[in-house]
Amino acid sequence: MISISAAVTVILYLIIAGVIFGLLWWLISYCGLPEPFNKIAHVILAVLAVFVCIGILLSLVSSQPLFRP
Repeated sequence: MISISAAVTVILYLIIAGVIFGLLWWLISYCGLPEPFNKIAHVILAVLAVFVCIGILLSLVSSQPLFRP
């Protein structure tokens, strides 16, 4: 069973992560990198965003974090 406080915490983490990745996406687009590097930077950022979202959502169902510092 998932507690309300854990669900609210996960939602806040997802919102904060979304804002951070949105700002990074905007910054990469704003800098105007040459085309091969622009595409590579966007793909790397998208893959990292997916991994962070998966890690945050998996923290709901397990007591151990996916990534440890």
